[in-house]
Amino acid sequence: MDPLVTVVVVDDHPFFRDGVSRGLTQSGRVRVVGEAGDGASGLEVIRREGPDVAVVDYQMPGMTGVEVAHAVARDGLATKVLLLSAVTDGPIVFRALEEGASGYLSKDADRDEIVGAVTRVAKGETVVPPQLAAGLVGEIRMRSQPDAPVLSERERQVLNGFARGLSIPQLAAELYIGASTVKTHTQRLYEKLGVSDRAAAVAEAMRRGLLE
Repeated sequence: MDPLVTVVVVDDHPFFRDGVSRGLTQSGRVRVVGEAGDGASGLEVIRREGPDVAVVDYQMPGMTGVEVAHAVARDGLATKVLLLSAVTDGPIVFRALEEGASGYLSKDADRDEIVGAVTRVAKGETVVPPQLAAGLVGEIRMRSQPDAPVLSERERQVLNGFARGLSIPQLAAELYIGASTVKTHTQRLYEKLGVSDRAAAVAEAMRRGLLE
């Protein structure tokens, strides 16, 4: 029998975090060795416990899941990062993998899907929603054709916020500006990229190499 996969669970919603931890433990294939309620604390637990896999919420206040994955990869830690998110747009998933995540699943995934993803990621596989696999190939191809317009600092901030899955009200709060101002910058961003919605803006920005 294979040894239990050790996991740290990081999510800012206690109810969801507890549910994931309980589901993983009940599977009999995983041992949860730590939990955290934010990205910075989660990174500390990952460094301390050295788990096989960290199951991390994509969007958290402060340090996001993508930033945790980037830090883990940057520091050369052996832990694999599996992100869980309510947003599964191709460009966002692509960026997460590019930043160092080993897997990306919807928060709608059931226990068996999450357990399966954890065990696969622990073995060195990359896990993404099946419906996005083909789209990610397209993203890689588009990235090879950069054609970058000049964006203002605010437009870049709005674009990066969209890539992180933020809404206009959330961006307004983060940037300390009004929602109407964010909408103005958004409209200018759309015009420069030749798109009409957030997902298309992120995809086009990825194609043109505007997102790091």
